[in-house]
Amino acid sequence: MATFAYTARDHAGRVHTGRSVAESKQLLIMELQRRGWTPTQVIEAPDGRGAAAARAEGLTGTARATRSRRVRSEEMVVFTRQLATIVNAGLPLMQGLDILAHQTDDSNFRRILNRIGTDVEAGETFSEALGRHPNAFPDLYVSMVRAGEASGNLDGILLQLAEYMEATAALRRKIRSAMVYPTVAFCFVMLIAAGLLLFVVPTFQEVFEASGKQLPGLTQLLINVSNGLRRNFVWVAIAATMVFFALRAYARTETGGMQFDTLKLRLPVFGKLFRKVAISRVTRTLSTLTRSGVPILSALEIVERTAGNRVFARAVHESQDSVRAGKTLAEPLEASKAFPPMVTRMISVGEKTGALETLLLKISDFYDSEVDAAVAALTSLIEPLLIVLLGIIVGTMVIALFLPIFQLSSLV
Repeated sequence: MATFAYTARDHAGRVHTGRSVAESKQLLIMELQRRGWTPTQVIEAPDGRGAAAARAEGLTGTARATRSRRVRSEEMVVFTRQLATIVNAGLPLMQGLDILAHQTDDSNFRRILNRIGTDVEAGETFSEALGRHPNAFPDLYVSMVRAGEASGNLDGILLQLAEYMEATAALRRKIRSAMVYPTVAFCFVMLIAAGLLLFVVPTFQEVFEASGKQLPGLTQLLINVSNGLRRNFVWVAIAATMVFFALRAYARTETGGMQFDTLKLRLPVFGKLFRKVAISRVTRTLSTLTRSGVPILSALEIVERTAGNRVFARAVHESQDSVRAGKTLAEPLEASKAFPPMVTRMISVGEKTGALETLLLKISDFYDSEVDAAVAALTSLIEPLLIVLLGIIVGTMVIALFLPIFQLSSLV
């Protein structure tokens, strides 16, 4: 029997540190996983240190992780592929980390790799050293590396990680390309409307007042809006900023986040796209983890935290109880109504035939192609909609400004 100091996260992301006696490190890790926790650090403490010292060590690792900034996904993909090649070639891990630390141009990433090398040299496993830097190496990365260490297939796992990260980055780029254009165009339309109200309408107002004629209702309404915006521009800007930050803070709460994520899935144009992206992310992540040898319950916990949408995260969380009770994964996913029947039926077939990882990957590939088609359709649809919106806003203002001129012309 030996004493171990551990740090673990539960499904809500809370960190637990403590001290436990176990026959081996692997048995303690299995015990923590049975509690529903994901171990991030397990260190043998043969010198009889107290729990406070063990917690202090865990807090030190957390502090180091907090100071480390995020690393660009492109940098992580290159590092993972190169490390897989180095390990496959038979070079020692320490030497590989030293080579990659010297050749990276990112000073933050270089410091992280140097610290990982120091921790590995001090006797920690590679996955334990990675777990000290969650901003750079998330739970999914650490869990897969841990599975690779246990199976002796670290280079193969690193290649799977690189492929997964490349696919995830490609999916992120598709979403960015789908969202950037309509967002920028809409902001441009709003700027044009604000410019007309602040600078053009006041010029016409002076002409109308000089004529002394009663203005049409639409023209008077436009002038009142322009005057109100000009007189209270600072307060309007402050109010809009406060509303924006209040909504963002509410979206970060559990209730608000669930409401916003549910609303996103129900949007008329973007809802289907968001749903397809979430399904692709969930299935690809679960397929990658299970193929790497990560236990299904640990894989589901990681998928829950990386789903990107609380509706799907809740469905995955509810499925954990079913799997823990020895039931299938497909049943609770089907009951959640978040996943379409095709997905749940393919998962059910995969569980029955023992080909779950393969079918999950096929589902993810299918929805990736669906996202491509949805992005292309969305781009072709958004452009005419924005043109119509711009025409309505600008056209209404032009008509309101020229109505009095038309009336004066008819009187003459």
